[in-house]
Amino acid sequence: MAKGALLFELAVGSNGNIVVTQPVDKVYLISFTSPPDNRLTTEFCTSLILALDILATRHPAGVVITTSGITKFYSNGLDLDHASFTPGFFPEALYALWLRLLTYPMPTVSLINGHAFAGAFMTAMMHDYRVMNPHRGFLCLNELELGVPLRAPMSSVFREKVSPGTYRKLVLEAARLKALDALKEGVVDSLGGLEEALTFIDEMKLVAKAGPGLTGKSALVELKREMYRETVGYLENFSDEDRRDFEVREREKKRQAAREVRVGKWEKAKL
Repeated sequence: MAKGALLFELAVGSNGNIVVTQPVDKVYLISFTSPPDNRLTTEFCTSLILALDILATRHPAGVVITTSGITKFYSNGLDLDHASFTPGFFPEALYALWLRLLTYPMPTVSLINGHAFAGAFMTAMMHDYRVMNPHRGFLCLNELELGVPLRAPMSSVFREKVSPGTYRKLVLEAARLKALDALKEGVVDSLGGLEEALTFIDEMKLVAKAGPGLTGKSALVELKREMYRETVGYLENFSDEDRRDFEVREREKKRQAAREVRVGKWEKAKL
């Protein structure tokens, strides 16, 4: 199925772009390409936010689909060096993107055409719905394998959107979900490509749900904010979470020091 008429295009850095088309009336397709694997950098996040803002302010309310122009990857997650050493990356780029997606004034669908690891998987979860390629790609939170902890909103969005058993499987087992497994676990809502995503949108009557209610206004943003209150709170109050993380680490250092003392006394008593 054709991707539809071109609405606008944005640059992502020096060699990437975001192309926004309209495959059917009031359904907007955001296709991002940032070689080699759509890493979530500041430029990527801010360009995607701008695309979302343009649609929300200059086009009729409808449904937004995001997908990748790179066959193998929806996204390969964070560029860890960039995330670690770029001032303001988390609050001003990544968290800003996630908050915009999570509380967007239209229904959103992540069309996962390839692998989505770690931060990319989280980004897909910030959408209202997910449609996954049945033939290619894994969904995985691989922080356990990387030895990297999950920050509060990275974890809470899964607590709010999947079952406790699936949450445990993703976080503590770093499970790699193929499409059928992801559907079974309730992580994705349907399988297929763009045509299937459009069918899903039509069957769910999502375009109509983007419009105003009987009051003449849409309550979609407010409903989402309340529905995902925990994650919204973490994204908006990131400084409080950073302070809490520091305090937790300091307390754990003291506890570990006390453990070393206790174990040392035990070892001496054995001699």
